Amino acid sequence: QVQLVESGGGLVQAGGSLSLSCQASGRTLTMGWFRQAPGKEREFVAGINSIGGRLISDSVKGRFTINRDYVKNTLFLQMNNLQPEDTAVYFCAASKDSRPRVVPTTIIEYDSWGQGTQVTVSP
Repeated sequence: QVQLVESGGGLVQAGGSLSLSCQASGRTLTMGWFRQAPGKEREFVAGINSIGGRLISDSVKGRFTINRDYVKNTLFLQMNNLQPEDTAVYFCAASKDSRPRVVPTTIIEYDSWGQGTQVTVSP
């Protein structure tokens, strides 16, 4: 089981930026970010596989960027132009999916989860 620890959440005004990090211990293949707003289901935000293939959700495309340091086994999410609707708990996740042309987007495809970090965007 991979251990994942997120950091970097906080409170920001609309239009501001935040950067999230996720430190992984153990072998990781595909990694991703999900978020869950109050009263809503957890949703896919962005993912990156073992060879750098990326997938970004349409809801954040153009504002969020996902990157990964394979040497340090760390996942990043740069969030720009944040809006109140981005308020949620953000979760880092790891998947055993090793397919080079695929980035999984469903919860069931991810095996390990971090504890989550709160991101709050004020109007």
